[in-house]
Amino acid sequence: MNKKIIPLTAATLAVLAACGKAPTTESVTASPKVTETITTEQNSQPQYQGKAVVYQVFTRLSGNTNTTNKPWGTLEENGVGKFNDFTDEALQGIKALGTTHIWYTGVPHHALIRDYTAYGISNDDPDVVKGRAGSPYAVKDYYSVSPDLAVDPANRLQEFQALIARTHQHDMKVLIDIVPNHVARAYHSLQRPEGVADFGANDDTSVAYARDNNFYYVPGEAFQVPEWPADYQVLGGEAHPLADGKFAENPAKWTGNGSRAAQPAFDDWYETVKINFGVQPDGSYDFDSLPAEYAEKDWQAHYQFWQGKNVPDTWIKFRDITLYWTGMGVDGFRYDMAEMVPVEFWSYLNSHIKQVNPAAFLLAEVYQPHLYRDYIKLGLSDYLYDTVEFYDSLESVMQGKGPTSELVATQQRMADIEHQRRHFLENYDEQRIASTEFVGVWGDLGEPEVHPADTQHYVPGIGSVSADEVHNAYGHRWAEIVQQGYQQDFPTQRPFDY
Repeated sequence: MNKKIIPLTAATLAVLAACGKAPTTESVTASPKVTETITTEQNSQPQYQGKAVVYQVFTRLSGNTNTTNKPWGTLEENGVGKFNDFTDEALQGIKALGTTHIWYTGVPHHALIRDYTAYGISNDDPDVVKGRAGSPYAVKDYYSVSPDLAVDPANRLQEFQALIARTHQHDMKVLIDIVPNHVARAYHSLQRPEGVADFGANDDTSVAYARDNNFYYVPGEAFQVPEWPADYQVLGGEAHPLADGKFAENPAKWTGNGSRAAQPAFDDWYETVKINFGVQPDGSYDFDSLPAEYAEKDWQAHYQFWQGKNVPDTWIKFRDITLYWTGMGVDGFRYDMAEMVPVEFWSYLNSHIKQVNPAAFLLAEVYQPHLYRDYIKLGLSDYLYDTVEFYDSLESVMQGKGPTSELVATQQRMADIEHQRRHFLENYDEQRIASTEFVGVWGDLGEPEVHPADTQHYVPGIGSVSADEVHNAYGHRWAEIVQQGYQQDFPTQRPFDY
């Protein structure tokens, strides 16, 4: 019998768990004080043999025990997690969940509002940074890590290298994010190797598009910050020398989500600029197409295909970035918004990574199911996390809006790529299970049909109890208890705050 153990604690931060035919262990990150797990008894010590359990952590929140949570609060007021918070004890606990890979979210140096000029880092302009802690997907320097995450910012790379080594010592692999579709508006790398040029450094800014430009431009127009809604103030209204409603960028660049306006809208990804991968403004491609038969070929064949091909400059830059981190010991990458970048680029990039590390773990974010197979077979992604299919169907079932038969139907539709789909219950992009938006305080999380009688629940201070006991003790208050716990731990948490 497979007994499931589910601690009843505050809501979790994120999860990306394994899928496959064999029973798996799902691991869920939590606030620094709590962890939720679901394990199957017969697979409590899984080995990574064709399947994986990925534990996602939002690095700047994990390990932060400061509970102030002041809106727009500074790092000094609200605190921040550090690489060093992932101690041997913490990593042992994560490994015990059956974890094979840790996805450290928010590692590359992204734009943020804190003065690090003593370390040679330029200040970021609050007019083009979301929040104070910033978005981890507005990368400012791909060859460095966030100074917020280091005890000594001068040694931030060394502290991250030490974390890589500790993670490996506990028999787990390290994943970090690569965000190829866009970078921070004020991208500037201090740590780039000799001979490497910054994105945009050699661009012809007199034209909207050139194949080897890294950015797209709006010639003849300067960038303007968005018009702010009436209920929004930069830094919550706090005075800042750079918060003047201006940002020097002339000519304006296209915005990360594809907006071509010199003044993007507030709801645009205005803190980022769109990267050019050799896709012309009309959508046509300025590079060699990958023949359809390569969907059935291995990475070695893809690698050979690209040898001698003239590819856009951006492709080479991202190849060098990923190989830099691979050489540092990073075992794989989670690719943000992979579907916004041509599949040929992924064939090029991933085959070059596999040439250096055949065991690299390559996980892509794709939301259009009709593209899933292209990004797996042609783009050489090892895995896609399965939002628009299984997760959305599961959410519908848990909300009482859809039949459980849809879970079977989605599995059948995706049966040929089942092993490449990473099922999850939460990740940083989705609503929390414990939130009222997901299933509501009176949702079905405590229902017997969701947690059958053989389920074991761990109740702090009591121990392991059966599902029936939980139902009898809590009834429909199960979800309410979880929701209240999250609200207590994170009453005013905003996604871009410390």
